[in-house]
Amino acid sequence: MFARHYMKQNKTILLFGTGELQKSLILRAKAQGLFVVGIDPSESAACKKEVDAFEVIDGRDFNGTIKVAKKYDASAIITTATDKPLRMMAKVAKAISAPFFSEDTAIASTDKFKMKELFMLNGIPCAKGRLIREAEESGDLKFPLIVKPRDNSGSRGVKLCHDIDELRENIREACHFTKMDSVLVEEYIEGPEYSIESLHQKGKSFIIQFTEKKTTQKPYNVELGHKEPANLTEEIRSSITVLIRKIANSLGFDNCASHTELKINKQGIYVIETSPRLGGDFITSHLVPLSTGINIEDQLINIAMGKPIDLKPVTEPGASGICFFNFPNGKIIRIDPKIVVVNDWDGVHLFRLNLHDGDRIPEIKNSIDRYGEIIVKGKDRLDLDKKLEDYENKLENFINFKNISEKNDE
Repeated sequence: MFARHYMKQNKTILLFGTGELQKSLILRAKAQGLFVVGIDPSESAACKKEVDAFEVIDGRDFNGTIKVAKKYDASAIITTATDKPLRMMAKVAKAISAPFFSEDTAIASTDKFKMKELFMLNGIPCAKGRLIREAEESGDLKFPLIVKPRDNSGSRGVKLCHDIDELRENIREACHFTKMDSVLVEEYIEGPEYSIESLHQKGKSFIIQFTEKKTTQKPYNVELGHKEPANLTEEIRSSITVLIRKIANSLGFDNCASHTELKINKQGIYVIETSPRLGGDFITSHLVPLSTGINIEDQLINIAMGKPIDLKPVTEPGASGICFFNFPNGKIIRIDPKIVVVNDWDGVHLFRLNLHDGDRIPEIKNSIDRYGEIIVKGKDRLDLDKKLEDYENKLENFINFKNISEKNDE
């Protein structure tokens, strides 16, 4: 009864997905006085108790989603850190007249090949690629090649291939992560990787932050660290800004955020892929606010509610970084209980280690496999880099590794 009364007094926002990566967005929306209704295909969604109301809805159930929207009189829709609901969201937004991008934009943004076609059509620099079902269809593409599912994210099924035999094997692996009958294969582009965090409203694009990335060694391409702001010249930043606006116009980004991944080398700037949503990996919830003073989640909520965005910093900007732990595969980890003191180190905003003393360390093949991270803020990039290096060394005082045979001998 209280929830229904509260809902009538407050505007309702419909959140697609109530997993752990949506937690920060839920809290920000509630802090703005919104009644948050979360929908998720899973009854055991991690943050179902964080929302004001929770409904289990299959991601393909349009009528069921509309029924929930009407039940709670939702006037806005939102998500973060996931591509999966974007097509449904565009369809629902059209039905309830909520600010969002078009269904065409959602389709192009959730199919990596359609996205690449639009890149090439609009002169946006990207890797040469094509759809294939068999390795022999790679044609004139030059090794090394990257294989990736057309319709997934989080590095799932993404792998580097050096020859035709690896290509055959990796096509089979990528097929486990897609519902489509073909996969995307593209030429591998050398160079450091970055992501660009942006907002789009009323035909204008606003670049909020440039993120520098660190990834696993080949053949997988899983992100292991981010730093903000990225060490880029003003000339490169200006070129990227022009490119982001071109991408937004080409794909129809409006009333949304965007997370664009690119690589930079001597030949230029190449777009890997983009998505009209906020980035994951704590970029949105922690790194951007810590480095810019702007809470980008608050601004996405403003966009969803039809309010103008406000880019004035509300906290002191600086530099921020995250390091995802990547310990020796297959080893047994030994953890000193005193490791909890890490939370008290200067500038540490989050420390998590989802391994227990005596666990065997898994191999990291995609983002779901990661098992912990540390998030740090510094006064500037120099201070941040020093802190991250120092803390990596200090963590060795609390963690060590043994072979399985050594554990059995204990």
